Amino acid sequence: MNELEEGTRLTLDFDKLAGVAATGARVVPVVLQDATSGDVLFIGYANDQALKASLDERIAVLWSTSRNELWRKGATSGDVLQLVDVRVNCEQNSLLYLVNRTTGGACHTKLPSGEARPTCYYRSLTDTDSLRHIEP
Repeated sequence: MNELEEGTRLTLDFDKLAGVAATGARVVPVVLQDATSGDVLFIGYANDQALKASLDERIAVLWSTSRNELWRKGATSGDVLQLVDVRVNCEQNSLLYLVNRTTGGACHTKLPSGEARPTCYYRSLTDTDSLRHIEP
């Protein structure tokens, strides 16, 4: 079992944004939200190239901060996210992608059944150190 992704011990990565900044990548955070249910699926990053590809291809395309390359959500998993709308926040420093899931999944982690989870937010804080699973 992968403790970070499946465990119940809270280990937040407070260094994530510092790591992204250290690469010099020119990105903004992107919240991906199901256009129908309103569920927040996950948060990623986009640079100008990813945003243009998303608008051109009408699917969620992000910038992978770990691989330093374009990431077409679903290219390997099949869990493509069709782009419905792109919204910009008031300070123009983050984006909201409203998407439709083409499958039930959005997360790279799996339900006990083996299917992709519908959202990456599948655990809830119980206290400052612990998490609990909130499977559908």
